Amino acid sequence: MKDGLLLIDKHEGCTSHDIVASARRILRLKKIGHCGTLDPAATGLLLLTVGRATRLTRFLIRAPKVYEGSARFGITTDTYDTSGEETSRQGTAELTPEAIDTAMESFVGNYLQTPPPYCAKKVGGVKYYELARRGEQTPDEKKEVTVFEYHALEPWQRDQDLDFLLSCASGTYARSLVHELGQMLDCGAVLSRLRRTRIGSFRIDDAVDIETLRRHLSPEDEADAPAAAATPTTSAWIPFDDIPLPFDEIVADAQQERRIQHGQSVLIRDLASREGDWIKVLNRRHQFIAVGSVVERIGTGGVGVVQPKVVFH
Repeated sequence: MKDGLLLIDKHEGCTSHDIVASARRILRLKKIGHCGTLDPAATGLLLLTVGRATRLTRFLIRAPKVYEGSARFGITTDTYDTSGEETSRQGTAELTPEAIDTAMESFVGNYLQTPPPYCAKKVGGVKYYELARRGEQTPDEKKEVTVFEYHALEPWQRDQDLDFLLSCASGTYARSLVHELGQMLDCGAVLSRLRRTRIGSFRIDDAVDIETLRRHLSPEDEADAPAAAATPTTSAWIPFDDIPLPFDEIVADAQQERRIQHGQSVLIRDLASREGDWIKVLNRRHQFIAVGSVVERIGTGGVGVVQPKVVFH
């Protein structure tokens, strides 16, 4: 069992890559990746793909995210959070909980967001934060993002940080949301805390921290490192065949399985998915054998052609 998903509760002060590097040392495996970066100051859920599951990153990384965080009003920084250098300070005497609630609600839906200057987004192969550290201007390129929920967890009290919940599509920057909230309220704001609690159907309650992973890997477990390491919280380790993906799944018969293993398309009946949709393909032994795409719908009787795009041998 060296292929699957490992749910990690990232601690503050390390990068997502640091967590991946630690997991590689602990599990004695090189083929480990992650599905969605967390800033060093942020904590919470990080999905690690192990072994063959690294080929699923592009499907898992698009899942919606849920965060709990805190905003501090009356200040701005160059990083849009409390780790950066202060760029302005304003009073909050006119600020009210009602104004905050109204402003936060206005971000719900689709809107054009500007990434923070210090982020891993690239332009011409160079990351924004590399440009910012050199004192160069980062591009003011807006990107459409989707916010499902953005609201205070409790009414704001003067001289205190505001605790909030954010549910959003992949690619949304919480730091930019807080910065833009401060701009809308004419007082400035920075992100003072962020914790990711959910990615798609995966929850932080099922995750283990990296030290728990380290402590529970004993020498006799080395032959089955990932499964053994996740023993304290069984739900932290999801075997490859059981990884839930954000699209439908089908079961191939023996003949279809042979065709799929050779990269050949198959005719599927009782197909609910639409043309262009992705499909998870299992065989009759419940083994995950491929990710395919519906390339053609035939008639109106639920028949379609599925072309394998990622095949697992």
